Amino acid sequence: MLAGCAGTQSDPGPRAATIARIGDGDSLDLANGKRLRLAQIDAPELGEGECYARESLRELERRAPPGRRVELERDPRLDDADRYGRLLRYVRVGDRIVNVELVRSGAATPYFFHGVEGRYADELLAAVAEARTGHRGMWNTCRVSWHRDEPVATHPR
Repeated sequence: MLAGCAGTQSDPGPRAATIARIGDGDSLDLANGKRLRLAQIDAPELGEGECYARESLRELERRAPPGRRVELERDPRLDDADRYGRLLRYVRVGDRIVNVELVRSGAATPYFFHGVEGRYADELLAAVAEARTGHRGMWNTCRVSWHRDEPVATHPR
């Protein structure tokens, strides 16, 4: 699961971590060896040749570069990890939530797996509205097929 109900797991609060490597526009590896998927967002897939996939990766790398110390925030409304064992977290750099910033820049879209809206759902929806009306990122470059409960699909214009 990417983001279902969390059950009874407690929320330990933000935890510091160091970025080791960016996988794509919505996933990364941590220096402690754990893999992480940014909660409640989806970016175009690199391996599937989707429009704006490389740009999304670069945008995440710019906002949370390898070697950068970040804060990871778990959302008690969501699963702790997805079906691939990746941690599901919001990534904070200073006072900014990288997940929301990626959506605002047009590098990702909100993704509410099974309709479950997490802690920052309102911010993510406001950010995607800004990106769409401002023709930012993928919204300017690609034909975008997006629904809040499904992964984004992008194609060249």
